Amino acid sequence: MDKKKILILGASGFIGNAIYKELCSYFDTYGTYCSNTSFSKNQQFYRYDLEEDDIFRVLEKVNPDFIISALRGNFGAQIQAHQHLMEYLLNHESKLYFISSANVFDAYSKFPSYESDKTLSESVYGRLKIKIENMMMRLPKEKTAILRVPMVFGNTSPRVKEIRTYLESNEPIEVFPNLIINVTNDDKLTQQIHYLINRDKSGIFHLGSIDLIQHEEFIKEIIKRIGNFHPLLKRVFTTNEDRYLAALPKDNKLPKNLRIHYQDIIDHHVTVD
Repeated sequence: MDKKKILILGASGFIGNAIYKELCSYFDTYGTYCSNTSFSKNQQFYRYDLEEDDIFRVLEKVNPDFIISALRGNFGAQIQAHQHLMEYLLNHESKLYFISSANVFDAYSKFPSYESDKTLSESVYGRLKIKIENMMMRLPKEKTAILRVPMVFGNTSPRVKEIRTYLESNEPIEVFPNLIINVTNDDKLTQQIHYLINRDKSGIFHLGSIDLIQHEEFIKEIIKRIGNFHPLLKRVFTTNEDRYLAALPKDNKLPKNLRIHYQDIIDHHVTVD
């Protein structure tokens, strides 16, 4: 069987690179990088600058069966790149998996959100993701999958690295005491994406833990795993009521072995140095 070709846009970032590592043994996998030149020696990587280069150039070189967008950077440039992606998808046998965010619901803080809930965001980041999701929804259904992801943790994640840095320099760590979230890590997220590609799934998927925890409590648990610290916590209250930033699965549930609980993330993915 011919190996399917996969192109990961933003494969030099934390999530993009984790996806690349998960898929490269199974598929003919390519990635883009921008400023991190350590990828230039890898024949599977193409340099792509969101603000200067045309995405068509990379697409024509790779001719992918699946495109995974984990792009970061200038928001205007991201929108333009995705507009070009939509054009490409209409004219080619190709499918787009877009890494979106639980932030597409950040204006609804009273409840967790599910796949078919209406999106509404107060943040610039959330609105960017909504704009790209809406573009995708105009395409034939089998052409796209929207993967909404909550906060991502894991040993090498920027979030855990930042916590370590603050602990070592004895600086305060921001926590949001009445923010209720779901979470994930790079290991589980990449396994879930692998499954979705294998099964050629379309639609909207919420790829986070199937249970919820308060942000402050979760961060304290992570700190305990890192080591014996007495951290300074800076409690940020945005409201006196509990608010949710959580995208939970209801319509499109994954198989049991691919579901995750927040405790799994605390237990398995932060090791003590």
